[in-house]
Amino acid sequence: MARSRIADLSLLLVAMMWGCTFLLVQSAVRVLPPLAFNGIRFTGAALLLALITGLFYRQEWKKLSWRMVLHALLLGIFLFLGYGFQTMGLLYTTTSNTGFITGLSVVLVPFLSLALLKHAISRYTWLSAGLAAAGLYLLTFTGSALSLNIGDGLILLCAVAFALQIAYTGIYAPRYPALPLAALQLAFVGLFSLAASLLVDGAAPLMHSGELLAKPEVLTAMLISIGPTSAFAFWIQTACQKYTTPSRVAIIYATEPVFAAVTGLLFGGETLGISALLGCGCILAAMLLAELSPAPARTQAES
Repeated sequence: MARSRIADLSLLLVAMMWGCTFLLVQSAVRVLPPLAFNGIRFTGAALLLALITGLFYRQEWKKLSWRMVLHALLLGIFLFLGYGFQTMGLLYTTTSNTGFITGLSVVLVPFLSLALLKHAISRYTWLSAGLAAAGLYLLTFTGSALSLNIGDGLILLCAVAFALQIAYTGIYAPRYPALPLAALQLAFVGLFSLAASLLVDGAAPLMHSGELLAKPEVLTAMLISIGPTSAFAFWIQTACQKYTTPSRVAIIYATEPVFAAVTGLLFGGETLGISALLGCGCILAAMLLAELSPAPARTQAES
């Protein structure tokens, strides 16, 4: 099987894992504040990847450089903002809304690819952007008042941050070994989240994190988040983006909100009204339409 096909299937697995864990994380952050949750989650994931690298891929640490650290820092900033906005947004909106609005990043990535990798934007991309905007409007403005729900607004900012992370990973992944780059960026996310938690929530959540982690809903979400949906997911993404383009990654990640919506409907007792369903349909159509654009030749952009 071609490397590109293996990469696509691996990224699809990542999207499925992320989509199916929205509900778990939403339950956990009602007990352990979002920033504290992210701090423990990504610090644990970074340590797990560092341990795997030290035990099985020790030679990859020899390729560590200050340039790699700086590039991992940039990726970490985007991930920190993306997961920070997403996890806080889960407190105020539904898992279905979260999944579909996060998926809007699939439309943003081709525009970033134009700026960073000089990938042309086709007419399909312009049309998909319009569809996505219409879908977001229908999904968000479901009441009589035209006002954004604070959770939906936070998730939209999350989509922008994730789009930047995907685009820049497309630049840096071919330059460095996947494990150290993934471990470093997750370590930065963990450190930023812990610092933000201390500033926003004070020391109490972290001081009592052991007690809170003993609660089943928090412990389950944390274990799944540290391993499959953080450490292994970003290891897979970093490795796979050596064999595909950022736009292709974003299109595959478009399946994530589908898994999130199904999870919310089956296990969260959530419902979607006609307007929200139409909005979800428009956003999903926009994601799929973006794939109709001919794939650009992969280039290596300069940092």
